[in-house]
Amino acid sequence: MPRALITGITGQDGPYLAELLLGKGYEVFGLIRGQNNPKRAMVERELPGVKLLTGDLTDLSSLIRAYSQAQPDEVYNLGAISFVAYSWENARLTSDVTGMGVLNMLEATRLYAGEDIGKVRFYQASSSEMFGKVQQVPQRESTLLWPRSPYGVAKVYGHYMTINYRESYGMHASSGILFNHESPRRGPEFVTRKISQAVARISLGLDETVSLGNIDAKRDWGFAGDYVDAMWRMLQQDAGDDYVVATGETHSIREFLDIAFRRVGIEAWEPLVLQDPRFFRPAEVDLLIGDPAKAHDKLDWKPTVSFAELVEMMVDADLAEQRALAGK
Repeated sequence: MPRALITGITGQDGPYLAELLLGKGYEVFGLIRGQNNPKRAMVERELPGVKLLTGDLTDLSSLIRAYSQAQPDEVYNLGAISFVAYSWENARLTSDVTGMGVLNMLEATRLYAGEDIGKVRFYQASSSEMFGKVQQVPQRESTLLWPRSPYGVAKVYGHYMTINYRESYGMHASSGILFNHESPRRGPEFVTRKISQAVARISLGLDETVSLGNIDAKRDWGFAGDYVDAMWRMLQQDAGDDYVVATGETHSIREFLDIAFRRVGIEAWEPLVLQDPRFFRPAEVDLLIGDPAKAHDKLDWKPTVSFAELVEMMVDADLAEQRALAGK
């Protein structure tokens, strides 16, 4: 039975990845920070097959202990402070966790593996936010990185450190440069879930409007459940490498709003959406669109959920949740 260790088990991607690995017969360990983590109960309830270990990406000794307990064959480093807007308010903490945390994980992997460096396969969750001020459209693995947020800068550090450990020590280390991927499990602070939740509440008469930032920003949006499959496929290759994981399509937040409101029967949504300067980024990333050709060719991976299906899935899930909460 293969053994896998997942950091960021309480985030959006962690549960999808854990479900995938459990379905493939893995023994799965999840790293969780702190004994009183408020999301621990959620993981225990929804993922009873996952064994939880305590550790912190900023504390190398705790990671070494976690490796000793999990004895992993595969490690998926999904843990990060991943809300971009928060990274401007807490640039140092974002750098420590999202950047230096990768170094700690790589070093824990190297120390655990010892002379048998190939016995552990390592996945790093890189991000399309690394492209920032895009220098090429669409963005590929070779596109120059120009991050536009403290989060993006920290991800670049972790990305290059992963490459460095692969080249310096022969580690089987791969980076997935994942473009925006969403789901009903996305946190409500992210714009996609903020919209789907607001649309559900507006349609039920619980709210009147929603306030957003730049609704003309464009992203390459896919389904998180598809993207964790790409992560697993990377670690099944003969050698580590870097892969763009994306749909190859770009859509604006305005298009997201169109589909979301149409799902609840509202066509003229403009009066319901307020633009608030507080939600504009200091340095905006205007257009992100990935070229997933390498993932298609090398991993035999393709997304299965369309943009419209993703939006409708999220709205339907939030409608069900809000109806239950409101007793409707």
